[in-house]
Amino acid sequence: MELSKALNLIARHRVAAVIACLLVFPLVMPYEALAINILIFGLYAVGFNLLFGYTGMLSFGHAAFLGVGSYLCGIAIVSGGWPWWAAIAAGVAASALVGLVMGYLAIRTRGIYFSMVTLALGQIVYYAFYKAERWTGGENGLRGIRVETIDLLGWKLDFVDPITKYYVILAFVAAALWFVSRVLSSPFGAVIEAIRENEKRTAACGYDVARAKLLVFVLSAALCGLAGALRALHLSIVPIDSLHYLQSGQAVMMCLLGGMGTFFGPFVGAAAFLYLEDVATSFTKHWMAAVGVIFMVFVLFFPRGVWGSAMHWLKRQGLAKEGAA
Repeated sequence: MELSKALNLIARHRVAAVIACLLVFPLVMPYEALAINILIFGLYAVGFNLLFGYTGMLSFGHAAFLGVGSYLCGIAIVSGGWPWWAAIAAGVAASALVGLVMGYLAIRTRGIYFSMVTLALGQIVYYAFYKAERWTGGENGLRGIRVETIDLLGWKLDFVDPITKYYVILAFVAAALWFVSRVLSSPFGAVIEAIRENEKRTAACGYDVARAKLLVFVLSAALCGLAGALRALHLSIVPIDSLHYLQSGQAVMMCLLGGMGTFFGPFVGAAAFLYLEDVATSFTKHWMAAVGVIFMVFVLFFPRGVWGSAMHWLKRQGLAKEGAA
């Protein structure tokens, strides 16, 4: 009974619970840069999870939004001399716009055709930025994104310090998580989950499925763009690989590892993937093979992912205790 109450309490205050975990996260990681990467890619996976986990639309082109957010944020700072906060807004807006165009073209298809269309459109964005060497640096990526101090109402924060950088980025992640939670708790959140379960029945109930799918695609793109903009500030460069389809594959892996359709799962998946990568690269240059084997094991034996399986087990334990009582 107490376990069920605890789980219900966490579910009601899921944003606060996630932020509480992330506040102490740097203390348990081997080094701060890894914690920052997990935070950024966790947000990236949250954006992807909104489309895949909650709406049931598998995209292979989400690297486009991560990369566009990174590049537009970087270009605004390097070429435009914009302040950091305006550059982040530019990255998010640009990703949302690209998401609007890609979504409008992709939602006309379903299933594997939707996935292939998003993959193709994502690669078009990749080559467009690859060829725009004057603005993006081409193969060498965009360099010189320097944000050493962040001024918040006269309070100057040393953004070079890893701990300070982590908590500044966490503030944006917390705001994004609150926004996602509000979306999922709204009637619109119920509609997108209904689309995942039965699209035809949702349309029969009178909902505009195409409009809902397009809107969730744009919201997902904006969240991934925010992750990309924060990554540009963190790395001070934007590698061209940010737009590559392998980055889209990472989002899929993180979602499946953590638990698609769960609120905290994307962060667990990002932590598992990046930590495994960090450990495996210290032993072998073929780290992708090792991570791939672990990924297959989870897909085969833990289809709900790490967090999803843990929550399922805890709920079963709570129900069993209630039945025994």
